[in-house]
Amino acid sequence: MKSISATEFRQWKAEAKDFQLIDIREEHEIFEGHLGGTVIPMGEILDRVSELRQDCPVVIHCRSGRRSSAVIHALEKKFQLPNLYTLEGGYLGACE
Repeated sequence: MKSISATEFRQWKAEAKDFQLIDIREEHEIFEGHLGGTVIPMGEILDRVSELRQDCPVVIHCRSGRRSSAVIHALEKKFQLPNLYTLEGGYLGACE
């Protein structure tokens, strides 16, 4: 599984690198803050896989990184998607 550090994530944003950001936290968690991107709750992501871009890196994050790793594992296993990255430390790591 590929991952991106919070530092790399900030660099990608600063460079305006073409990537898609997916937040898999639940709606009630978004009030904590938001990094941008698209919100697709964890329970819906397998049904909404068509919303994931295939032409660029897709960074998936949750609050701490655990759920995003599980989601990426499931997506890679079921759909063989090669362009998925988990954000190390999730939302909390990116906000430090």
